[in-house]
Amino acid sequence: MREGLQFGAPQFLWLLAAPAVLLVAWCWRVWRRWSDLRSLRAHRTIPIRERFGVAGDLPFWLCLLLASAALIIATARPQGVTTVVGRAGVDIVVLQDGSASMHVTDVPGNRWQRAMTFLRLLGDSLSWNDDRLALTVFAHIATPQIRLTRDPNTVFFFLDHLFVRPPFRLDDDTTWDTNLEQGIAWGLRLIEKDREIHGPSPNAKLFVMLSDGESWSGEVARSIELAGQAHVPLNVIGVGTLSGGMLPVSRDADGAEVPSPGRSRLDRPSLQRIAAAGGGQYFELGRDVDREIANAIIDAGRRQAPTTTEEGQVQELYWRFLAAGVALAVFGTVFLRERAELGLQLVAALATAIALSSVLW
Repeated sequence: MREGLQFGAPQFLWLLAAPAVLLVAWCWRVWRRWSDLRSLRAHRTIPIRERFGVAGDLPFWLCLLLASAALIIATARPQGVTTVVGRAGVDIVVLQDGSASMHVTDVPGNRWQRAMTFLRLLGDSLSWNDDRLALTVFAHIATPQIRLTRDPNTVFFFLDHLFVRPPFRLDDDTTWDTNLEQGIAWGLRLIEKDREIHGPSPNAKLFVMLSDGESWSGEVARSIELAGQAHVPLNVIGVGTLSGGMLPVSRDADGAEVPSPGRSRLDRPSLQRIAAAGGGQYFELGRDVDREIANAIIDAGRRQAPTTTEEGQVQELYWRFLAAGVALAVFGTVFLRERAELGLQLVAALATAIALSSVLW
């Protein structure tokens, strides 16, 4: 945060030249007084000790000069401007694996529900002032679920709605495939569509993919290259265990039950390679603490976000200079010795108070 000073009516500042000239004259008067005092001490002899003030009533005139300068500055309407320097927010596009292997129950609930639980915590960790989140679910095909939004109610509504199961049916053959290329392509489309609707955003963009790494298809290297060209790093979160669990049973077109095709395990090496190629980090649910994963992802995004400058509220400061001028004028009366001068000062103060009251009220 930076603070500055500006003037609402700077055309009155030239009046400060008058107090400046009078200040030079005041300094000359002080020098003359000191010269006279030295001459008196050297040449005048009287039977009693005589005391002279170092400056006499000149401090009163100095206070009056400073008070007039303060009133001129108050007339120029000084304003304090607070400039807040911060960083832009983060746009997180979640690429959620919704293939059949996400039904495996080797984690609490199943892999899909475990991923939804983490996404809810990720949403709780965002500030939602400038941060936004989008969600697309992919298997053989990809379906966007939430466009980029800074409304947490929308995000949590869809997460609650999707908590039980993915939007793809186990009976469909396309559910038994994981096409990362489609997931990243739709993630990039969400970013491009947001740019078309709302214009360019200063927020840092990043992908967060949650998957078990089973049954990849599509041109994975090409999809990661597309994300790199768009300057969107790909962070990968592994869901599942190395011991794995049995894949779910399904039904064929005739309704007959199809037995489980085998065991599904977390493919950690392939997920780590994808994260490294995508310029992001690899995390793993169950191995790393959920809150630490969420904070690490958000912090990485904030480090990539550009700095932003926002103008704070303008605060009027003329009251402070008015108060300073009045205080200096009152303080200067301490140095007056003649009653006539005190009377003139009181009359001037009363006239000034009446003039200010007529202007301000």
